[in-house]
Amino acid sequence: MMKLPISVIVLTYNEEDNIRDCLESVQGWADELFIVDSGSNDKTMEIAREYTDKIYTHPFKDYADQRNWVQSSLPIKNEWIFHLDADERVSRELIAELEERFHPKIDIDGFMMSRKTIFRNKWIKHGGHYPVYHLRIFKKSKGRCEERLYDQHFIVDGKIEKVKGDIINIIEPDLRLLNAKQRKWAHSEAREILLNKKRTINVKFKGTPIERRNWFRYNIYYAMPLFIRPTVYFLYRFVIRLGFLDGPEGLIFHFWQGLWYRFLVDREIFRMRTRHQYISGNK
Repeated sequence: MMKLPISVIVLTYNEEDNIRDCLESVQGWADELFIVDSGSNDKTMEIAREYTDKIYTHPFKDYADQRNWVQSSLPIKNEWIFHLDADERVSRELIAELEERFHPKIDIDGFMMSRKTIFRNKWIKHGGHYPVYHLRIFKKSKGRCEERLYDQHFIVDGKIEKVKGDIINIIEPDLRLLNAKQRKWAHSEAREILLNKKRTINVKFKGTPIERRNWFRYNIYYAMPLFIRPTVYFLYRFVIRLGFLDGPEGLIFHFWQGLWYRFLVDREIFRMRTRHQYISGNK
């Protein structure tokens, strides 16, 4: 297999359970592989060294800061980069599509591909969760990560096209660990909603799939009352978008992501607003 002129970048932190399968999916076709770790104390680095010697450490502030630091600081030789998470794998269909698109010449600046979510060995296909497109492969001179605290996306100044094949995302099956991660993410998202008043993201009803999702989030979802919107969103996903067809695993997944997580975000927003009002009232 001829290697493609793509540099794959994987961010890690205590990913010993995920990293091997992730890197195996990159082996053989990507020209370069970079690992950027933020202080793992498990076997993540030991496993990563089996696949590449391009391993770097950098303190983690947030995903946007980490990803943009990677692009500006690492000795990446290829113009094309692929940002991949440690709990993701590149499907064979996506690899085949990239091999076709990269020969002989590319006249665009970025690729969007769908993400297939696997939870407890079940493909979460319904509830508006598939296909959901993400921009992950682009020319490093044309793209960057949005400077946001949570749910950052990549922005490319140029022509973007969709490709066939998926990124396969393996969701943490342990609900205790998932809940711990969700609490951390909820705090970051709440801060983003309250602090980022001017919105540094692209929000367009007739834009790319990412821009349309942002439009829905900020113009529909966050316009609804606090604590009511999580229930509305869950019912929309589980009933209207047929999430119930994903079976028992789908019920757990859509509840945890579509209702419980969104409740945690609203709770954090409520706490932050109340704390701000209390402090302001005592000045």
